[in-house]
Amino acid sequence: MPAPHDCPSDESLLARYRDGDGACFEVLYARHRQGLYRFLVSLSNKAELAEEVFQDTWLSLIRSTTQPQGRASFRTWLFQIARNRLIDHWRKHGVRNPLHDSYDEQVHVQPDDTSNPEQQLSLSRDQARLDAALQALPEDQREVFLLRLHGDLELPQIAALTGAPLETVKSRLRYAQQKLHRLLAEEVPA
Repeated sequence: MPAPHDCPSDESLLARYRDGDGACFEVLYARHRQGLYRFLVSLSNKAELAEEVFQDTWLSLIRSTTQPQGRASFRTWLFQIARNRLIDHWRKHGVRNPLHDSYDEQVHVQPDDTSNPEQQLSLSRDQARLDAALQALPEDQREVFLLRLHGDLELPQIAALTGAPLETVKSRLRYAQQKLHRLLAEEVPA
């Protein structure tokens, strides 16, 4: 493997993995696992489903013989695979509007063992407020916001991934940010 200061691109790591260098897959996985998993949990609202789709996504990548097409980056391509797998799951199970289901559990922020009970309660309340605010977003705004946040994708990449015009993606992100700001700025009931 190259020295740490030599950061090979995701595309070159994928090519090297397909040429038999298994360590390159480990680097790709380490780079993208957290963002991809958070995206899937946030979009699906179910940790078990996110885990299943997460595994399916990596298996699809391993089995695939294709590379990212055109100007798409590896990250955009990976998130597209994940999004498609999640949509396939919803279609297979007849789920009509899954992005407005309520969370079954809280998985984003887990306080560490050194936190005191007051800190844990505060984190839990903050996370619950954020989860509720995300749930209040329209589906299309929420998806764009989560791709930007967890996918760390640029707006043109999000437009390509969702099939929406760039200006529409910009509007969706702006409206999502405005609504989240408004919802999170509201006074917390005592």
